[in-house]
Amino acid sequence: MGNGLFTLLQIYLLFVSFSTSALGLRKLHVVDVRAFTSRNVCSGPKDVERHMSVKQGLKIVDRHGPCSTLPPVEKLSPEQILSNDQSRVDSIHRQTSAVSGKDKTSGPLNTSQVTAQYGGSYSTANYIVSVGIGTPSKTLTVIFDTGSDITWVQCEPCQQHCYMQKDPIFDPSQSSTFANVSCNSAQCTGNSFGCSGSSCLYGDGSFTVGYYAKDTLTLTPDVIQNFRFGCGQNNDGIFWEIAGLLGLGPSSESFVSQTSDKYQRVFAYCLPALSSSTGYLNFGSSSNMPNTKRTPIPQHSDPPYYYITMTGLTVADQPLQITSTVFSNAGMIIDSGTVITRLPPDAYQALRSAFRQHMTQYKMAPSTTLLDTCYDFTGYDNVTIPSVSVQFLNNVSLELDPNGIFYVIDISQVCLAFAGNSNPRDLGIYGNVQQRTFNVIYDVPNEEIGFNPEAC
Repeated sequence: MGNGLFTLLQIYLLFVSFSTSALGLRKLHVVDVRAFTSRNVCSGPKDVERHMSVKQGLKIVDRHGPCSTLPPVEKLSPEQILSNDQSRVDSIHRQTSAVSGKDKTSGPLNTSQVTAQYGGSYSTANYIVSVGIGTPSKTLTVIFDTGSDITWVQCEPCQQHCYMQKDPIFDPSQSSTFANVSCNSAQCTGNSFGCSGSSCLYGDGSFTVGYYAKDTLTLTPDVIQNFRFGCGQNNDGIFWEIAGLLGLGPSSESFVSQTSDKYQRVFAYCLPALSSSTGYLNFGSSSNMPNTKRTPIPQHSDPPYYYITMTGLTVADQPLQITSTVFSNAGMIIDSGTVITRLPPDAYQALRSAFRQHMTQYKMAPSTTLLDTCYDFTGYDNVTIPSVSVQFLNNVSLELDPNGIFYVIDISQVCLAFAGNSNPRDLGIYGNVQQRTFNVIYDVPNEEIGFNPEAC
């Protein structure tokens, strides 16, 4: 027995798994759908406090939920979140042309204990943390993202454009430990950054441009001296209300690599299923948990992503007939910032077909611009859905929590939370909906990603 929540609608899902031969199904979830209108109590899972007791634990909570101490902000609609999600996926596909077969567009440089919340409340569909930058430390709310390398925040003075953010924009002149990174430094020249006089300039070709700098980064209680980050003075994109980004990618300038002496390039997180619940983000080798299912990280030349090898899918314990080349031709990354998992078209069609076969008793609802398998659960107290499992290299099989199967627009439009890529060679992406409630550990030195179910 477990519990969960249809994200964005705050619908409790109480489920049990059982076997039945009469229906030809080996595994089903019986889901009791109970809508409620208020979320007044913060009820973080007990295991979170245990996992938070390790070397460095950051609490993840929903920005709009009762666990947050920050004032509420206007939320995006589910359709807006899905639209932003597709923009992110399009950007990833452009950057990974070697896999997707599309032209690569990495635009040229334009020279002109921490509390975390679900980023959907901050006009993004990502998870966010609060960190301190500077001396004295200034608290800033940033996305944490495994699909980005460079950490950056908006900085005063804004030379061209700074978008609206909730926290005061960081002013380097008020920090006694701030310094620009030299144009001649290895960190500048080795990353093909530009220069303005003797100072290094950075830019990602899409969202942010500014000076590459260093300052003190605080992750209470840890303090990291001379941490390098982008001080953005011309910023745009879908980061409204967020001060910037904490890059957890694998390259040499990411947070993971810069703090390797302290945290050994190991981190783990558990993304919560409930807006009234909490998850965690841990750093260091003590993030390891017993009985972890581990799959290798394939070596790949496309930064800044963590690759993972999907080998199959099952619905109601029945393996889908998908040839191995469907997955190997496309490749796949695991990404904390993408919401909906993207599959090769043949894999998605097989999943959709099998899932629909087990859902014929329910009325289908209109599709969204991204999700095409939706159901109307209006008037139901209980619904019965097939289990869905994903398989990765090294015989890793993960049965998804029901909250990792559905994305809810509202009770009359509950959708299968997977989508198919348009091109069979487009990179697959294992998104954050399917990762919820798992302890996901990135063990970079050992080139492994591990999973533990029901961790938060």
